[in-house]
Amino acid sequence: MNKTLEEKLISIAEERQVKGDPSHDFQHIRRVFFLAKKISEHEEVDLDVVIPAALFHDTVVYRKDSPESKNETEESARIAGEILETFDEYPKEKIPLVQACIRECSFTKGLKPSSQESAVLQDADLLESTGAISIIRTFSSGGQMQRQFYNHEDPFRKDTEPDVTNSGLDLFYIRLLKAQDRMHSEYAKKIAERRTQFLKDFLKELEMELTEAGVIS
Repeated sequence: MNKTLEEKLISIAEERQVKGDPSHDFQHIRRVFFLAKKISEHEEVDLDVVIPAALFHDTVVYRKDSPESKNETEESARIAGEILETFDEYPKEKIPLVQACIRECSFTKGLKPSSQESAVLQDADLLESTGAISIIRTFSSGGQMQRQFYNHEDPFRKDTEPDVTNSGLDLFYIRLLKAQDRMHSEYAKKIAERRTQFLKDFLKELEMELTEAGVIS
């Protein structure tokens, strides 16, 4: 993809991106975009597909407790197609490939990638679901939904099942610690392994602090 078109797409993505959700703002898009390009350096992929897919994969965002959230990828794919259609220089035959990448980019749906480009996007987005950045995003999103930090009776879910609707910490066991198992590329796997270890270290420290605070015995 030529630099001029790439810069135009970045500008549109920044303008369109949701402003009231720090966990899905343009900084999230920027990180996924950069990671996708880095992963692409190690894979044989078409950047004409990867770049717009990364930039518009979350162009429609709902609160995670909204019933409409299940439609995010489909709506984002539709809008991405409409945007790309406006550029004469963008190959129209690649638009469905971009849309497929976006539709398949969902942790909850757990869809298998239909192309290497889709696998790259999944890896880049999944890296946002592990490591230090995932902790920031998890509790930012949880705060919007007024969810507690942890389950007061069983913070680390040693005796009960985690419930994503209950607390931010529950998401560690449902998503954050599992993200590394879904990586496709070796490049992303290496990063995810380090980030996952950080999550485990964080949980150990948190458990010590909650013990010191009398939350658990």
